[in-house]
Amino acid sequence: MPKFAANISMMFNEVPFLDRFAAARAAGFEAVEFLFPYEFPAAEIAKRLEGNGLSQVLFNAPPGDWNAGERGMACLPERRAEFKDGIKRALEYTTALKCPRLHVMAGLTPAGAARDTLLATYAANLDFAAEECAKAGVKPVIEPINHRDIPGFFLNTTKEATRIIDALGMDRVGLQFDLYHCQITEGDVARRAAELLPYIAHMQVADNPGRNEPGTGEVNWDFVFNAIDASGFRGWIGCEYRPKGETVAGLGWFAKYRAA
Repeated sequence: MPKFAANISMMFNEVPFLDRFAAARAAGFEAVEFLFPYEFPAAEIAKRLEGNGLSQVLFNAPPGDWNAGERGMACLPERRAEFKDGIKRALEYTTALKCPRLHVMAGLTPAGAARDTLLATYAANLDFAAEECAKAGVKPVIEPINHRDIPGFFLNTTKEATRIIDALGMDRVGLQFDLYHCQITEGDVARRAAELLPYIAHMQVADNPGRNEPGTGEVNWDFVFNAIDASGFRGWIGCEYRPKGETVAGLGWFAKYRAA
């Protein structure tokens, strides 16, 4: 059966962040992911994970100035030193939280920038991240993000992502396959999940439109989850969605998987 991790940056917003670990556990989740941990001491987050019997399965490397609209630095030539410092900082947290996956965000395409220059920077930075992550027993992952939610994001399609992974080695860098982004940009999510299985190190899910919980939009999730399970994927699927209402009230879709 599929294994689901609560994204506590988006879910359980009824309570403060550090209390969401207990809320996720009470709702039946055995693992969590979130966007960023850096506002809190790693030891405090580790305490919440251990106290609630939860595994941390993913978070993002520092993205630059998130509140100012930055969405990663990996493709930006002028930010390479800051990028490297961010990876080192992130790995301090992966070690403390025993987290096996680190999402490295590509960043926004600067106006007028040559794509070849950005691509070369992206590849070099990912190579650095892969080397540093390997020392810590962590696999960096890259995620294509749709053009609607983050206009100008450098990496949009799974085809682009797999080309980069092929160049760097799929043993060193994995694909973070977000079914919501794929549904918007490419569609055919069940077939793509099966075809991309060798690349996929982590999945995420939200319904479309609205980016709400499964069952609120256009996708037949029972079919999709069964297809993913039949494909042999045994990693975590992060629930990176915005609950349409109160978080627990929207977990009807999760009941069969919690029971399992």
